[in-house]
Amino acid sequence: MAHGVLERRGEAARRFNRFYTRRIGVLHDGVYDSSFSLTQVRVLYELAHRDRPTATALGRDLGLDAGYLSRLLRGFEKRGLVTRTRSPRDGRQSHLALTAHGRKVFAPLNARSHDDVAAMLGGLSPAAQARATEAMQTIEQLLGDPPAAPAVPASYVLREPRPGDLGWVVHRHGAVYALEYGYDQTFEALVAEIVAHFVRSYDPKRERCWIAEQNGEIVGCVFLVKQSRTVAKLRLLLVEPQARGAGLGSRLVAECVQFAREAGYRTLTLWTQSELLAARRLYAAAGFRVVRKDRNRSFGKALVSETWELKL
Repeated sequence: MAHGVLERRGEAARRFNRFYTRRIGVLHDGVYDSSFSLTQVRVLYELAHRDRPTATALGRDLGLDAGYLSRLLRGFEKRGLVTRTRSPRDGRQSHLALTAHGRKVFAPLNARSHDDVAAMLGGLSPAAQARATEAMQTIEQLLGDPPAAPAVPASYVLREPRPGDLGWVVHRHGAVYALEYGYDQTFEALVAEIVAHFVRSYDPKRERCWIAEQNGEIVGCVFLVKQSRTVAKLRLLLVEPQARGAGLGSRLVAECVQFAREAGYRTLTLWTQSELLAARRLYAAAGFRVVRKDRNRSFGKALVSETWELKL
């Protein structure tokens, strides 16, 4: 009986593989209507989103044979897509990076990838989109590498925003909340309005924005803004999925609380939605309490909005 069950499950897995490889175009000679194979595009993607990795690290993380990856990278170098820089710490290693031409070539491939995924999910309802992405995450968690033994959380730094960072705040809020909660573009518009108001009326003595960075990549943010002489407001808390679980969300909330106290505010308030369970746990742990709830329809769905307060 057990063998029969395993066989049926194995066939279901093979059927899913056949379906998904056909769905994303893996069987074509070139992906995204290009001359590049899926593996080549994946390598270009990693080089575009990493800070000068070595070929060894790239091959290890992608599970590629060293010889095959070496030939692929030589081909990229001949086409002027990739450059190598000798490591100052280890002369046997070279750091890889896309050239300006390489980034220009990769940009339409990346855009087509986003468009294809958006088209694939766009025909689904927000609830169905959430189910699909949750199923993908479950497969990745169950079949991927086992998590490492608990250790010191990955390090991150908090800093002030730089040019371009506030655009990231708007973009990632729109993308993450659409994917995880089904919010429409009116939410992204609201975030853009909040960010624009922050820039135009910024009071450095009483307001602050923290950008969280991990391994050179932005992974989170939060804002503390003035609502009145005695009341401050925590806004736009976001932690990227890959950075969750390391205490970053708690740290961002704690920074807001500490700054609000030092700036002389008496109350710290925030506005959120009842379905944002992870954020609500952070607020409760920091001492915030719900003082008001309102049923409404916002961002394309029925919501229960909540106002939380912390007396300082």
